[in-house]
Amino acid sequence: MGVVEALGVARATRRLAVCVLLGASMASGGAAAISEAVLSPRNASYTISVELDAAEKRLEGSLLLEWRNIQDLPTDELRFHLYWNAWRNNRSSWMREDRYRGRSDRGEKILAEDWSSSDLESIRLLGVDDQPATDLLPTLSYLWPDDGNIDDRTLFKVDLPAAVEPGETIRVEIEWTARIPRTFARTGYRGDYFFLAHWFPKLAVFEKEGWRAHQYHAATEYYSDYGVYDVSMKVPAGWVLGATGREVERRDNGDGSETHRYSQADVHAFTWTVSPEYLELQDRFEEPGLPPVELRLLLQPEHRRQAERHFAATKAALKYYGSWYGPYPYPQLTVVDPAFGSGAGGMEYPTLFTSGTRLFNPLGAGRPEGVTIHEAGHQFWYGIVGNNEFEHAWLDEGLNSFTDARVLEAAYDEWVYSKRYFTPPGTEAGQGFFPFLFRDIRLTREVDGNGLDRYRRTAISDVQSMPTWRYHPETASGISYSKTATWLHTLERHLGWDTLRRILSTFFERFSFAHPKPEDFYAVASEVAGEDLYRFFDQVVRQARTFDYAIDSVKSERQKAEGWFEADGELVLREEEQSPDESSEEGAEYHTEVVVRRLGSGTFPLDVLLVFEDGSEVRRTWDGRYRWKRIAHDGPSKLEYAVVDPERTLLLDENYTNNSRFLEPGDRWPATKWAGKWLMWFQNLLMSFAYFV
Repeated sequence: MGVVEALGVARATRRLAVCVLLGASMASGGAAAISEAVLSPRNASYTISVELDAAEKRLEGSLLLEWRNIQDLPTDELRFHLYWNAWRNNRSSWMREDRYRGRSDRGEKILAEDWSSSDLESIRLLGVDDQPATDLLPTLSYLWPDDGNIDDRTLFKVDLPAAVEPGETIRVEIEWTARIPRTFARTGYRGDYFFLAHWFPKLAVFEKEGWRAHQYHAATEYYSDYGVYDVSMKVPAGWVLGATGREVERRDNGDGSETHRYSQADVHAFTWTVSPEYLELQDRFEEPGLPPVELRLLLQPEHRRQAERHFAATKAALKYYGSWYGPYPYPQLTVVDPAFGSGAGGMEYPTLFTSGTRLFNPLGAGRPEGVTIHEAGHQFWYGIVGNNEFEHAWLDEGLNSFTDARVLEAAYDEWVYSKRYFTPPGTEAGQGFFPFLFRDIRLTREVDGNGLDRYRRTAISDVQSMPTWRYHPETASGISYSKTATWLHTLERHLGWDTLRRILSTFFERFSFAHPKPEDFYAVASEVAGEDLYRFFDQVVRQARTFDYAIDSVKSERQKAEGWFEADGELVLREEEQSPDESSEEGAEYHTEVVVRRLGSGTFPLDVLLVFEDGSEVRRTWDGRYRWKRIAHDGPSKLEYAVVDPERTLLLDENYTNNSRFLEPGDRWPATKWAGKWLMWFQNLLMSFAYFV
């Protein structure tokens, strides 16, 4: 048989496999996951058959897309993402942006076999009622709506022979091949380890305004509709495979390969991984009031001692996210420990996520607990509430960062500062082999959990409401993750945790399996809080306001009786004459004045606290809108100090050092402060030397 004939037979076999799978699903009600209660619109469903050539690092696949138009307007075209074409060559928009960011895994050391591509073999619109199929491939054209880069091949469209009307369903069959990259953007291979995400031609989202489709950018992620996935993967026999959903069938092909069939309903992506090295472990999440979840951990052998830590962190996320916002709706969840150096760690996908750890990772250093809780949390913010990550990544990354820090605080006793030493040449700073925990330096949610330093570095770099793919390369994480976590924590302190929790749980309930926009979040927040929060969101999201309040001056003086006063029914002129009750400090009256200033462009209601030498306190509330305010008080005691925002409600304040001022500076305080700092660093130096002794 010739090569051309063989290729034709292979394609026909894949097409037949897809049709058989679709028929089996329709005849039997599909896999168990498909027969469960319908949670989403299920308007974009895929039946896929794919074969992995592990030696050649290639995929060959066929898919059948069933798409229903759920909008009120018709469309005469379909738009698809081909994400892997981002690594087709160095002229793609992704590669250009990645070079600009300076974040490429390998810099310029990209070998010929590292590049990737997705090549379309056929696209056909299947006929209805025995009508012939329509070849759509001749109508294919690539789109560059974001940057006009004609070399980019990550977004394409095909024209339809007739418009798809509202409520109408069509079926499209696609055959394609793909070169698997040596990991870019947490997808690809390292040796016999394969992690395959966003690996097939993916339909974009059709909204009421039309197609919401962007090119693939280096600083953004993904956006898709919900549906039912039924996927068969042919891989080398004996290799351990994990995927979105759960396995419903496995068969030995008799040629050294196996086919694993996985199915899952009400998800908006399908991701899989396969390797001969995985250790497969099982556990079960059970918590009163929440549905049980079967947990599957695919672990690297060298990390076997950390298995329970992965399970414990995953359970903590399911417990707290579930009880605070709403239960995890799927019966299973797969945790993947990626291969060393694979660059695939710390990423979320429906019912599956990658964690990340090291051979030496003591408890209290943050990993794998921190990354596991964060990625498990994305099952809620991204997986269940499916925002547009191209345009508003903060709706999942920010809400999730705020919550994962809160879970760490609730589930674990303490976290301390850690530093890794012995960094190999060419490795990113801070990625050393040996970790050391500074147990005297405790981390806090307010500063470390929210990423306060990253927020401060990027506070005015970009307006948060700008589409995420347009952020400056150095600000994307600071804006999407840290800024959002910080202003959410500010709202928690302003409104109270119970109110903020109800805001987030209401948002979760209303927009599960939907595509909410920022305006939906603003509306829910104001409604549940019972106050207009739009002014706050205008400042932190729609504008790049800075927040900084300071005590500008303090004065507290003993009052003198000067001028005309009434005494025994007559007016008496006093000229700095001491009254009888002023002969001692006990009877003195003090006049105190404090000036508080707004140095930033943002405004927020705050308290101003005056603390006096006798231990008494006076608290005043200020709306924080005008540039300054004078606070006066008369009382029996002299002022000791004044502080604006004493409880640090406004975590967005960029400079806490000017929030307070003493009337009289203490001469020992600076010396104590600097002596403490020098002693701490001297102690660290001695400990470092002691390691080598």
